[in-house]
Amino acid sequence: MLEHHVKNKNYESFFFPALFLIMGVVFCVCLICSNLLEVKMISLGGITATAGLIVFPISYIINDCIAEVWGYRKARLIIWLGFLMNLMAIIFMQIAIILPSALFWDGQKSFETVFSSTPRILLASFIAFLVGSFLNAYVMSKMKISSKGKHFSLRAITSTVVGESADSLLFFPIAFGGVVPVNELLILIVTQACLKTAYEIVILPVTIRVVRFVKKDRRQRCLRPESFIQHIQDKRTTIINTTYYEIRDITTDPAGT
Repeated sequence: MLEHHVKNKNYESFFFPALFLIMGVVFCVCLICSNLLEVKMISLGGITATAGLIVFPISYIINDCIAEVWGYRKARLIIWLGFLMNLMAIIFMQIAIILPSALFWDGQKSFETVFSSTPRILLASFIAFLVGSFLNAYVMSKMKISSKGKHFSLRAITSTVVGESADSLLFFPIAFGGVVPVNELLILIVTQACLKTAYEIVILPVTIRVVRFVKKDRRQRCLRPESFIQHIQDKRTTIINTTYYEIRDITTDPAGT
């Protein structure tokens, strides 16, 4: 029964590959860091953007890799995991802000400036992240099916344009609508979407190499499921033998002498 399931369902269903776990960790770290960096506004050649621009696009690149190699279901899992880890980090930050500071420490206001955000900005960030990330993974997966796995570069760029556009279209109006003039909001939306897409294009050669490496590693594992089956069988045999000898020792020597 085990052999039949492994050979027909792919033995990766029994565990998460190391590369998948590494990408998941990096994805969550990028999300948490981007939320912290969003506090600072930066100027790049006269263009105003948030400092989160440095790291946030990396989450989309990882999202593309996971959707390409492991499919939409695994990408969806990572997105929800990133959302929950981000929420957990924010809760811990708010608890740290609420806790009374030591009498000799005078950095409370600076600490609050960096680690506190208004509920409106947090809500905008969560909604924009979920919608943008899910759209990115969905478009990537659907285009892969329609193109029969070809044209990865086109799929990666197109999914990023859709995801980043949705992210910017939702985040800025929800976070700053009524506070920032409409024309400035439009400039911010277009600027952020264009810069993040340009980021994806520039780093695309690296993304392609990472995807090829992960696919090659996964292919090699999938071509030798017998080794995994043997590993499971050895473990099962060890457990059975150990249990047998323990029962035999108890029945032959009940006193344990």
